[in-house]
Amino acid sequence: MLALGRRAFIAGAIGFGAAAGRAADAPAGRALHGLIGKMRAVPGQRDALVALLLEGVDAMPGCLSYVVARDPADPDAIWITEVWDSRDSHRASLRLPQVREAIARARPLIAGFDSSVETEPVSGFGLR
Repeated sequence: MLALGRRAFIAGAIGFGAAAGRAADAPAGRALHGLIGKMRAVPGQRDALVALLLEGVDAMPGCLSYVVARDPADPDAIWITEVWDSRDSHRASLRLPQVREAIARARPLIAGFDSSVETEPVSGFGLR
């Protein structure tokens, strides 16, 4: 988010296109692919884990949105929300060297995964 691929990283646990701020719709006849997951950092390591999760996200082809958020009710919890132009683009991202390296570096900072869900985004403000 990791042979614990980033998807499993999030599941065990989350722009390209038009101008910023415009809504992006799924291409005709093709659904967008989304992931939302909650991850737990080792106590005291949440900010370090967030920083690792955000490294190189701008170089993932097909990634329309990748948001890492701190949970204000839990000092160790992180929410990750992803939107991809396709499931295939997401799968391909897990083979990128920078993603594999980030996963390896992040593993020691991960205490566990709370929940995960796949979604089918329709459209939204901020998707580029």
